[in-house]
Amino acid sequence: MELVSIEINNKIAKITLNNGKVNAISHQVIDELNEALDQAEAAKAVVILTGQPGILSGGYDLKTMQKGMNFAMALVTEGSKLTRRLLSFPFPIVTACAGHAVAKGAFLLLCSDYRIGVQGAYKIGLNEVAIGMTMHYAGIEMARNRMPAAYFSRSLFNAEMFDPETAVLAGFLDKVVEEGQLMAEAEKVATQLSTLNMKAHHGTKLKAREAYLAAMDKAIEVDAQGSL
Repeated sequence: MELVSIEINNKIAKITLNNGKVNAISHQVIDELNEALDQAEAAKAVVILTGQPGILSGGYDLKTMQKGMNFAMALVTEGSKLTRRLLSFPFPIVTACAGHAVAKGAFLLLCSDYRIGVQGAYKIGLNEVAIGMTMHYAGIEMARNRMPAAYFSRSLFNAEMFDPETAVLAGFLDKVVEEGQLMAEAEKVATQLSTLNMKAHHGTKLKAREAYLAAMDKAIEVDAQGSL
């Protein structure tokens, strides 16, 4: 794989995005993320998802998004299928956000089981409305099911971006640590989660998210037929 790497040790799979300075989410990145998730699932490993220093992801690949509506919707649809997979993944997913997480980068946080950010002048949130995109239905479902109502409105309708500490209140992160502590904290959480009964973890996740996953399936189908 070129843009995604994976290391599996002691039932923990560290998956790292590395696609340019903003870690743009392209078709290739999605394909490689799915391949990495396949490997993690086969190893029955807890996942740590991370990016480069300073950024998890700045969102979808703009070159693809600017080619035309059909190209944009095809990428968004594949991206929504990826995040839907994260929501129902059989093993816990910990996302270690080393900085900015914008648009699709923020959705990766919303679909992870535990999210750790770092202190600093970083922005986390959904900027779709600010850049002229009407939020897709799958995105609305992801935000609605993780964000408190007040922050849901501020994020979706106003495209407000949050610093890491406020991102905890807004539902994007669970914890913020000093930058040098990020991976150690992620590994600590992943190690703790690896002691769970994974059958019970997965079964409970699927029960708790049953209506949410059904809504996501419907949203993805509708989005595929619509426009941004």
